[in-house]
Amino acid sequence: MNFEFRISRFTFTALFVIASSVLLSHIQPVLAGLTPQEILSRADRARGNMEGVEWEIEIESVERGRTQKRTILVKARGYNSLAEFLSPPKVKGRKLLMIDRNMWFIKPGLRKPVPISPRQKLMGGASNGDIASTNYAGDYEPTSVSEDTLNGEPCFLLDLKATNKRATYDRVKYWISKARLVGIKSEFFTVSGKRFKSATFEYENSIMVEGRPVAFVSKMVITDAVIQDNVTTMTYEKVELKVIPDAAFNLNLLVR
Repeated sequence: MNFEFRISRFTFTALFVIASSVLLSHIQPVLAGLTPQEILSRADRARGNMEGVEWEIEIESVERGRTQKRTILVKARGYNSLAEFLSPPKVKGRKLLMIDRNMWFIKPGLRKPVPISPRQKLMGGASNGDIASTNYAGDYEPTSVSEDTLNGEPCFLLDLKATNKRATYDRVKYWISKARLVGIKSEFFTVSGKRFKSATFEYENSIMVEGRPVAFVSKMVITDAVIQDNVTTMTYEKVELKVIPDAAFNLNLLVR
């Protein structure tokens, strides 16, 4: 009887070790020399998280048969970003400032900036945080890492959970190309686990960083999970490395 108990205890211990190893294998590095957070950081760079970059976004939203358009100029340095609306005339001059996950809305004639959330809807399927530089490495922790293939391209599939309430989304499933280390698809979920939209990414832009070409996002297409005809397309143009001065992110100067 004691012998059988020792065997059972050994078996249980062995199974526990095996199960733990399998679980750890999902959150340990799946690319030699890179942790999941480092993989996210590489993907973040291709979506604006650099030390000084500027671009324009053409947004076209089709929602319930209605089409809206916006043109926005974005200046970013790391996770700080300033977005200025260029057109149409009714929104020209409006600004969105993000500093360390805090965001404000600034409007001509408005004496005080209005604190807003990156999660608030901007237009169509796009949230305020979607037009800023991306910092998934800082805002999320991977709860699992696996491998998948998307449109014939081998990917890392990361299940991401927000580490703070100011992150744009609560939970994200993120497909990152293994060869290019850029995000090519995201699915966004509520706290309850309901998928409410998805996005695909293209990288036809390229900028030179330290003498080497680096891929930069050229298009983000956001599709509603329930109404498939509700689609928001964000096209990134005129991407350029620039020295962005501190004044660009000075809230007091922006409301003058």
